[in-house]
Amino acid sequence: MPNLSSIEIQVRSTEIDVNGHVNNAKYLEYLEWGREDWFEGNGLDYETLKSQGAVTVTAKVTANYRREAIQNDRLRIHTSLLSVGNSSFRMSQEIYNQQGQLVLDAQFVIVTVDPATHTSVRVPDSIRGVLPPPGH
Repeated sequence: MPNLSSIEIQVRSTEIDVNGHVNNAKYLEYLEWGREDWFEGNGLDYETLKSQGAVTVTAKVTANYRREAIQNDRLRIHTSLLSVGNSSFRMSQEIYNQQGQLVLDAQFVIVTVDPATHTSVRVPDSIRGVLPPPGH
């Protein structure tokens, strides 16, 4: 299973704020698209995880805005799994512009919860299996 996924998007006019660049909140949506691509690329779509007794909830996000993105920029979003704990895991994401310049880097803490009770549950082995063994 691939631990790194990458998607490309183009900034649209509706994503620009009064300052002429991408609104800060819009980046969270871009990052969500990147994580969804990572999950789906690893065969871990919502219904698959739900059938394994877990769904994912974002518990924490740390984002560093490095440079602005403007209308028509082509952005590449890279997503990878960093670590897995008992009932949570960490993901790393970066957004680069068409010149290869870092626009944003972020880390997410994702908690796995039971879809019926909304209480935390062990991270499924299907997610754990994406992380390479230590030293590889």
